[in-house]
Amino acid sequence: MDQQRVACCITGGGPAGMMLGVLLARAGVEVCVLEKHADFFRDFRGDTIHPSTLRMMEELGWLGEFLKLPHQETQRLFMQFGDTRVEMADFTHLPITTKFMALMPQWDFLNFLAGKGRAYPSFDLKMGTEATGLIYDGDRVTGVTANSPSGPITIKADLVVAADGRHSTLREAAGFASESFGAPMDVMWFRLPRLPTDTAETQGRFDAGHIFIMLQRGDYWQCAYVIPKGQDAEIRAAGLAAFQKSVGALLPFDPARAKDIPDWDQVKLLTVAVDRLKTWTKPGFLCIGDAAHAMSPVGGVGINLAVQDAVAAANRLWQPLKEGDLQMSDLRAIQSRRTFPTVATQRLQLAIQNSVISKALGAKGTLTPPLFVRLVSAFPFLSRFTARLLGLGFRPEHIAQHIRSANGR
Repeated sequence: MDQQRVACCITGGGPAGMMLGVLLARAGVEVCVLEKHADFFRDFRGDTIHPSTLRMMEELGWLGEFLKLPHQETQRLFMQFGDTRVEMADFTHLPITTKFMALMPQWDFLNFLAGKGRAYPSFDLKMGTEATGLIYDGDRVTGVTANSPSGPITIKADLVVAADGRHSTLREAAGFASESFGAPMDVMWFRLPRLPTDTAETQGRFDAGHIFIMLQRGDYWQCAYVIPKGQDAEIRAAGLAAFQKSVGALLPFDPARAKDIPDWDQVKLLTVAVDRLKTWTKPGFLCIGDAAHAMSPVGGVGINLAVQDAVAAANRLWQPLKEGDLQMSDLRAIQSRRTFPTVATQRLQLAIQNSVISKALGAKGTLTPPLFVRLVSAFPFLSRFTARLLGLGFRPEHIAQHIRSANGR
């Protein structure tokens, strides 16, 4: 069995794991990131890069290069509730340079980070390598076992970070318990072609019994058809034609365009879950991102919350990891710092799920917009408040000055 020794081993090459790995390597920390897939290409992953994450690219001096990647910029978000159409978020007033949300395939984002990481001598990314368990010395985690393309490997580390998603193998191996908060909906994702005559607006529509979101992706629409929890099989059993008809009734253009959904293989199910670990840490071990807190897709903030976890962790951990002096207090400090924005965001998401989504999906007849939507409609300046909350979050992180100015040594 191959063996390796690093200061930090990160499992999961998603936004949280890649960002943490790159930032630690930039600060000169020996780091290894394990990604179980051979590449980053997965369709219908979260593709929203919020202003808070764009600002981090700017702080690292990478923004200009990053925005050369294919993306669409959204300055305003629109929602329609029954017959009421409202501009729900206006990012143009944010107090930062990047006054927009970028829609970018997540594989482009991750490949960009991987390229930056490989420029640092202390960064090691192992693709096609899946963590299988934890290694202990007494009650302290001291490494991971994994399966690589060449066979089993062992990686010893001062710190193991689980960033391997809401179905994390390592958080289960650590025996961590999570609290589940439930969700009234699942999401069926698919694409529709976008014509030059279509609107450019990213938008959502809430009607009695239906919720439909359209993300403008250049030459196609990324569509989210929100359904009551557990109804995917029932909808598919009713047939593709019935599904196309339901979608067509919600489109802001010719309903016949729904027939561009060719078959059920092009419709992917996202099973929505919202949970949070009671503790994210134990000696030598830390969970971040979805491994610590699975978020609702409401607002598309999951990626950006995960990235901010990674930045907070890098800011706190680079020096003790580099000096070989990691303490349990360092790990607890990360959970302490990131608990408030996580809890606040989840509570807001749950309130929207219960007061807006559940009511819309269960409504009969005319749908009455919720109070806050009516307030934004009456007082448009409130869209600046929702944009700040959505774009920057409850506790936006900044990359530490040492990491910004470091060169990987």
